[in-house]
Amino acid sequence: MIKITDLHKSLAGIEVLKGINLEIKDGEIIALLGSSGAGKSVLLKNIVGLMSPDSGEVLIKQKNIHTIKGGELSDLRDSIGMLFQSGALFDSMTVRENLAFPLREKSKKTETEIQNKVDAQLKNVDMLDAGDKYPAELSGGMRKRAALARCLILEPEIIFFDEPTTGLDPLISNSILRLIYNIHEGLGFTAVIITHNFEKVFPIAHRVAMIDEGKIIACDKPEHFMDSDQPTVNRFVAEATRGPLEALNIE
Repeated sequence: MIKITDLHKSLAGIEVLKGINLEIKDGEIIALLGSSGAGKSVLLKNIVGLMSPDSGEVLIKQKNIHTIKGGELSDLRDSIGMLFQSGALFDSMTVRENLAFPLREKSKKTETEIQNKVDAQLKNVDMLDAGDKYPAELSGGMRKRAALARCLILEPEIIFFDEPTTGLDPLISNSILRLIYNIHEGLGFTAVIITHNFEKVFPIAHRVAMIDEGKIIACDKPEHFMDSDQPTVNRFVAEATRGPLEALNIE
């Protein structure tokens, strides 16, 4: 589904991506880990075509997203969904209007068909009673659910999740990840979850990849990732699984 080959990208004279190689299979959930500044966001922007690499290529459905143009590029982008870290909902629209917007822009459905599809997606994320609320009236978890519903409304084949649990308490984080997993089980889309909160993502990921200093240094099943012989991976796992007081050596 997605094949990244020898991808290089420099910003302001600093090489951020130093030869990324990664293949993401149809229908799998892959978690992409890395510390701040490791290159996760730059890699994501190159994959979806918001940035162009200095060299290397990104193939999505066997098409190079950086060289195709016109209708072919538009069709490819329509097959990709994105759940932004902030949710990126339109503040001036209700939840229902947020979901209807992509359908009005991208489809030829009647208004009745649009509203039926909106209702189905709201039900899918357990928000049918919140359709007439504005984003400012929603909790953090509800905003994530609304954003996920909007992301799914065009039935994308590939979805990128940018830090889907950031800013949420542990219980809400778990519910969002469980929702992603359950919807994935039903629809079978390909998912890339960019996160630093790997211990929560492990139960739903098929594979885990880690980027460090501009390269993919490990990519394996979650249970094998935990036993990696890579020192950087071991340090990352150790720090991520230690409690905050323990990490600061506070007794």
